[in-house]
Amino acid sequence: MTERDESKTQHPAVVVVYLLRDGPHGPEVLLGEKRRGLGTGRVVGPGGKREGDETAVETAVREVAEEVGLRVDPADLEARGTLDYRFPYRPSWSQVSDVFVCRRWQGDPSGGEELDPRWVPVDAVPFDAMWDDARYWLPGVLAGGRVEARVVFAEDNASVAGFTGTGIGEPG
Repeated sequence: MTERDESKTQHPAVVVVYLLRDGPHGPEVLLGEKRRGLGTGRVVGPGGKREGDETAVETAVREVAEEVGLRVDPADLEARGTLDYRFPYRPSWSQVSDVFVCRRWQGDPSGGEELDPRWVPVDAVPFDAMWDDARYWLPGVLAGGRVEARVVFAEDNASVAGFTGTGIGEPG
């Protein structure tokens, strides 16, 4: 019997970054419609898979630049927790995501192949257009909180079947 390759059972490591600014009518977050890949058509924050031996912070800086054209200083990224996403009916979608908030950057957001970004008032985040889990934890993160949770998706691979952890609760 050969030794089991643990790398084959690891869920991909990803990041998501929520850029926040003071808009004309209150706080706003940069979100965008995903143009390709997992979650096409859903509204998400910039982010993506870690490459090679990148740290989560290095991935966040790279993904924000690639997806929305903004330059972020690593020191300006605020780590807000980790989400362990499980898709029992589609295991290849399971992943572990580091969550960041950022309030400083250089440049103006622009769309690319991955994302069509736009500023959205924090009190009008379109949860119905996002992955279902966001309504359970994103309001708290945008308000300054943290999340450390496992989210399990239902058989439809779209709705939340259950969750455990901190910073996650009833839909916002």
